[in-house]
Order: sequence, then C-alpha cells, then structure tokens
Amino acid sequence: MRKRTSLVVLVAALPLLSACGQPVPEDKAAYVGEWHAPAMDVELTRDGIVHYKRVTDGTRIGEVTTTINAPLRRFEGDNFVVGILFLSTTFEVSTPPHQEAGTWKMVVDGVELTRAR
Repeated sequence: MRKRTSLVVLVAALPLLSACGQPVPEDKAAYVGEWHAPAMDVELTRDGIVHYKRVTDGTRIGEVTTTINAPLRRFEGDNFVVGILFLSTTFEVSTPPHQEAGTWKMVVDGVELTRAR
C-alpha cells in the first residue's frame, strides 16, 4: 500500500500586507469570483485578494497541495500576478473568462475552471 503524504506550501499575507492588494480593474471584472476544477480552486475578490488551492500527484511523495492566500499585485495582459514583498507568482491565463452555454469558464495554468458564483 502506498503511503500518502501531503505537503502544504502556504504564502499567506499578514492582515496589514493583505490590505496592499490592488482592486480588480473594471475591464477585468469577469475574473472576480470562485472558480473550480476537480483538483484546483481559485477565488479572486473584487478588492484584490486571491485564494488558490491545487492538488497534484507528487508520484513518489504522494499528493502535493499548494495553497496561496495573497494580494493581487497586477494584471499582465490576461495573466495576473499575486504575492507579497519579494514573493510573487504569475497565474498564466491562456483562455480568459468567457461564457459557454451560460457557464463562465477560463483556463489558468492549463486547467479549465468553471465559475461557481
């Protein structure tokens, strides 16, 4: 039986630093909401806070969970940059938010997400 190990990587903004998030610009308002896929969740609030969780198979070490809770720094085209101080990550958006048969979808880091609300 294979042993499952969970590794959590957490970049959490302190309450004072989280106030440094950039509000989502009006032209990017479609990004705001809770987005879900089977192994990935992204929430982007109107005031610029990002909550991200992704579970991947680490093969040898088992399941790996990556979690980020940090302020939005900026948009670069369709992509968005999240982080605090010198720690940041860019979420690559290959397909920006759009409606398909009445359901909002976008592709982030190669994963198709559906907006829950």
